[in-house]
Amino acid sequence: MKLPPDLMVVLEAVRRVGRPRLVGGGVRDWLLGLKSQDYDIEVAGVDFESLQRTLAPFGATDVVGRSFGVIKLRSRNREYDFSLPRRESKTGAGHRGFIVQPDPELSDAEAAARRDFTVNAIAYDPFEDCMIDPHGGQEDLKKRVLRHTSSAFSDDPLRVLRGFQLAARFDFTLAPETAALCRSISSTYGELPKERVWGEWDKWAVKSTKPSRGLEVLAETDWLRHFPEIAALADTPQDPEWHPEGNVFAHTQHCLDALVKLTDWQLSSAARRRQLSFAVLAHDFGKPATTARAERKGRMRIISPGHESAGVEPSLAFLRRIGAPLELDELVPPLVLHHLAHHHGQGSFSDSAVRRLARKLAPATIDDLLLVMRADHDGRPPLHSPETLARIDELAAKAEELAIQATAPQPIILGRHLIALGHKPGPDFKPVLDAAFEAQLDGQFTDETGGVAWLRHYLSVPPLK
Repeated sequence: MKLPPDLMVVLEAVRRVGRPRLVGGGVRDWLLGLKSQDYDIEVAGVDFESLQRTLAPFGATDVVGRSFGVIKLRSRNREYDFSLPRRESKTGAGHRGFIVQPDPELSDAEAAARRDFTVNAIAYDPFEDCMIDPHGGQEDLKKRVLRHTSSAFSDDPLRVLRGFQLAARFDFTLAPETAALCRSISSTYGELPKERVWGEWDKWAVKSTKPSRGLEVLAETDWLRHFPEIAALADTPQDPEWHPEGNVFAHTQHCLDALVKLTDWQLSSAARRRQLSFAVLAHDFGKPATTARAERKGRMRIISPGHESAGVEPSLAFLRRIGAPLELDELVPPLVLHHLAHHHGQGSFSDSAVRRLARKLAPATIDDLLLVMRADHDGRPPLHSPETLARIDELAAKAEELAIQATAPQPIILGRHLIALGHKPGPDFKPVLDAAFEAQLDGQFTDETGGVAWLRHYLSVPPLK
């Protein structure tokens, strides 16, 4: 395991007072062949004060929690976590109901036993260049299986949600005995604070390589019931001619897996990946309330008329349920509401229609909507619709032509233009500015000069009586 040179210097010093081991996600990721900047070091055989004194010459140290035995070391723009092995005793409900006691004398096996999954309980000795794996984590890594390390797993319900996001990030499955243990503690979900629930959903949204795996974990552990907007999808059928993949839950899983394969999603910022993941997850939240059987062209079909608008409120309810940041309330629902915009209307997209669509989506963008549309299209295997893809491409081309693919049109005519024409600010400004913006969206002017000319004409025409 190739470690930063400055860290090796620190470890050499720590080695003189204790027994340092690399532990946790950094070791797991390295064994999976992934790059990681996550270096957690557990040091046995030393007391807290001696460890802190040893680390002090190498940079700023921050005692995160003396009772937890954790010290953060900042060295050369990097941050390393040093900790002592510790015992945990369950004292109450929830994620925080523990007494934590650092214990420098714990063995490697005892220290690893408190970790959630065997794949996270592998340690690395940087001086012997060997793995310390008392719980068989390397074998589970090869099989891509999440297996609980000990029965203490059930003491902390957050570990189920950790399994949910780890399965999605690394394409892991859940060991049957671990799934059973998770089911046995499903009723403890309410003990978790929302900020911790959000932390796991956020990792799912931003870091997944196969997000459907996470949803499978929620389903097989009986934790899906804590997210009723998603659970309802599994009970909602779809017309097999248009959706051979199955019910709405299956369709959503395929859509999410398709989304994370799109290059634009992979190259996006974490904030945009987050927005798009939740938009695709929620895009059919309106179907459970609108799905019915009806006759269409002499055949009984399964239809969901108006599910786009019906999905807005469940989307907001879900985001609040998981403690999502409030900015997602503005970014996700517009994409849910307009995810079928390419199917509405006939013929080519007009300039006016695309400008108005961009305005309705804001602060989301047409570029965002295009990715949701492509994921929705790709979520119906084995169906492939050249016509649908052509419509998506047409919308993309029109938005690029109008230079509004990444931003909504902004009003050209503002209050200052009315003032320049001799008008005093007042309540009469708003209807004039609204009319000017509508004219702009209709293409009656495209720059300030044209806008001022339009405004002069508009103000010179007496209102109808």
